[in-house]
Amino acid sequence: MNLQIWVTFRLWCRVAVVVGLGFCGLAMAQARPETVASGLENPWGVAFLPGGRFVVTERAGRLRLIGAPIAGLPSIAVGGQGGLLDVLADSGFEKNRTLYFCFSEPEVGGSGNSTALASTQLSADGARLENLKIIFTQKPKVASRAHFGCRIVEARDGTLFLTLGDRFSRKEDAQKLDNHLGKVVRIGKDGSVPKDNPFVGKPGALPEIWSYGHRNGQGATLAPDGRFWMTEHGPQGGDEINIPQAGRNYGWPVITYGENYGGGKIGDGITARDGMEQPLHYWVPSIAPSGMAFLTSDRYGASWKGNLFVGSLKFGYLDRIELKNGKVVAEHKLLADGKARIRDVKQEPDGLLYVLTDEADGKLLRLRPN
Repeated sequence: MNLQIWVTFRLWCRVAVVVGLGFCGLAMAQARPETVASGLENPWGVAFLPGGRFVVTERAGRLRLIGAPIAGLPSIAVGGQGGLLDVLADSGFEKNRTLYFCFSEPEVGGSGNSTALASTQLSADGARLENLKIIFTQKPKVASRAHFGCRIVEARDGTLFLTLGDRFSRKEDAQKLDNHLGKVVRIGKDGSVPKDNPFVGKPGALPEIWSYGHRNGQGATLAPDGRFWMTEHGPQGGDEINIPQAGRNYGWPVITYGENYGGGKIGDGITARDGMEQPLHYWVPSIAPSGMAFLTSDRYGASWKGNLFVGSLKFGYLDRIELKNGKVVAEHKLLADGKARIRDVKQEPDGLLYVLTDEADGKLLRLRPN
């Protein structure tokens, strides 16, 4: 891997366009991007380890401790949007060396696949995975190369949230509770079902389900107050930010602010219905939102602290979102030359923001405060 640490001043001056303000000088006053690692093939997720180390997934089916590949991955269905996707270091990683990763799992003896979640331990030398267990598998498996979802978030109580896509061809199943398509699930770190999950003991409902009516959640994070937030892709328009709550229905595909690809309404073409939740925020046209993170540090000054950061795959920028009283009040485009799809954004323990670009020569960027 070609590792580099260099500051791209020219790139930053071109791309740090602040919506409504529109000049480079103000953006430069906050931060500048520098490349931590390059030569990554379509990286999807990043996790921070002690000692300033990073683990990055590549969709092609590789897990890297930056600088070297890690052996021991299971069989992965690579193709389309599928492959090795998100990764998360356990909150107790320093003691247990545990990682979680999600991926597109092939069907044994069949042509289907589905999103799966694994737990494993990173060997002491960082070269291989040990004690790997598949702790959750999305049901049913579907012959599709799209809409895997696959973001992992550890809640404060130690449970894990996992976003699951509708697999594109099975969108109606997002409204049914007898499957995992178009859902957010919540499980224990050993794959067990928490007793307080909303559908435990309800006939015809899978107990892992936390919320439903989602399309394809490719961004998720824990807010400073401990609530789970996610972004999800709309069809043509109607990308959303949601705060999934236990047992709630988020509407897809019955209600949406988007339309079919090429035009035309989806279903009845409505945006609201009783018993279905409205998004906190939506985008028309679509920005194709991916990774998301709250900035809780003051490393970039008071104006950025508490902001939400969301990557745009379609337009290739990092969206800095200001919130007030639980509402989006302003958006600012960073890294906005459109050349690099922003796949993930995370805040590392020391308070800096890191961004992954989804390219054949993908990069891990650090936003360095000026």
